Amino acid sequence: MIPMPGEKTGAFRPPAVRVLDGAMGTELRRRGADTALPLWSARALIDDPEIVRQIHRDYIAAGADIITANTFRTTRRTFLKAGLADRSEELTRLAVRLAHLAREEFPERRVLIAGSIAPLEDCYAPGLVPPEPELGGEHAAHARRLAEAGAEVLLCETMGTIREAAAACRAAVGTGRETVVSFLCAPDGNLYSGEPLSGAVSAIEPLGPSAFSINCVSPRFMEKAIATLKTTTRLPFGVYGNAGIPGGEASGRPGAMECDVDPAEYAGFARRWIGLGASFMGGCCGTTPEYIRQLAKLLGR
Repeated sequence: MIPMPGEKTGAFRPPAVRVLDGAMGTELRRRGADTALPLWSARALIDDPEIVRQIHRDYIAAGADIITANTFRTTRRTFLKAGLADRSEELTRLAVRLAHLAREEFPERRVLIAGSIAPLEDCYAPGLVPPEPELGGEHAAHARRLAEAGAEVLLCETMGTIREAAAACRAAVGTGRETVVSFLCAPDGNLYSGEPLSGAVSAIEPLGPSAFSINCVSPRFMEKAIATLKTTTRLPFGVYGNAGIPGGEASGRPGAMECDVDPAEYAGFARRWIGLGASFMGGCCGTTPEYIRQLAKLLGR
């Protein structure tokens, strides 16, 4: 059964552990798609939408309970930065539709579709976060389009500053959709901006998210951030880490990865995350359907 707007899915509440999908951008690059900046993963929606649908399908087949539409870079800002006409509304709708089409191939499964809300600028450059009026307006427009297109959960992900996490969360919660806020943390367990993760949780929790998460961090550096979530909130929390260390958008090598964690080792980290209380998990940069298959196997799927 698919949730109605505003209805709580229960997907993030323990004791059940849900499986998210894995990477989209680096998986597109691995399959030969053009992921040049600034469009990054959004380029495939123009050039080859079928490859996006196939990636969603492969993650569901691997065991994902929640797949995330390819909307990480479908904002108006991205297209204008690329010198293109604004196609943000059209391609956001297409991205969500492709996720729905993939799900329809598995009528026996209850798979939820999340819409990705990413930082408006470079994830790894917190100093580029726009002023408040731009943050509020642009995140609200993107969140509204995702909800209207049929995203059942809104995933504010890779948030490296409290200011932008708050703006994205307000926008997402304002649509009536269940909202997850996922932080980008440094190896020391604090936000990429240097702000304390505990402070981020305290600032965001009153805004009404359903769950917190950590993403885009090597699993080797994940446990400090998980420990902070465990002790600073009673909300469910999840984890979706990288298969290694990403090159970063600012590096000029989008999708470049130094992968040093294979699927079996990643599942070993995930076993510890479950022991620490994580109620959902998946993969971020560098992970593939095989990583998700190993997570599903760990959970006896």
